[in-house]
Amino acid sequence: MAKCKDSLSGIGGKIRPGVVHRIDKDTSGLVIIAKNDKAHINISEQIKNRKVKKNYLALVRGNIKENVAIINMPIARSTKDRKKMAVDKKGKEAITEFKVLKRFDGFTYIEVNIKTGRTHQIRVHMAEIGYPIVGDEVYSNGKNPFGIRGQMLHAYKLEFVHPTTKKKVEFEAPLPEYFKDVLEKL
Repeated sequence: MAKCKDSLSGIGGKIRPGVVHRIDKDTSGLVIIAKNDKAHINISEQIKNRKVKKNYLALVRGNIKENVAIINMPIARSTKDRKKMAVDKKGKEAITEFKVLKRFDGFTYIEVNIKTGRTHQIRVHMAEIGYPIVGDEVYSNGKNPFGIRGQMLHAYKLEFVHPTTKKKVEFEAPLPEYFKDVLEKL
């Protein structure tokens, strides 16, 4: 972003110039940055219409029994803590799909595909079903058995239609070293 200086979309304002898709603090991986307003609007529409495919990798505490599952629970701002989100029947629709990649002793490595894009969606859903993201200080009771900075949630793949060429594009980001190190220890 620093390389582009003032050539990014102005829609995000001075605080987030060009930012179309973002990820939670302490989550690693891909984000979408638009170089101009036309691209920004186009990709925003794709996100709104659920045309952008967003895949994540995560390590959660506990052993998930199912190999694949869909979590369909609405999410809203928590009534107990305004800094958090929570499953709430009055909330907005939130759909998270996951599949187990590998089970370890007390942990499960999963691939996650979100169908909606609610704030903290993966973190809230996984904690709600009893499998919080390792290193998540907000939704996992501060438990961090590996002493990592950040959480074991990585936005590794994005797919969407390029706003100019109209061709499907796919981007992938490798796991950060701390994530690989933890998986290696397990």
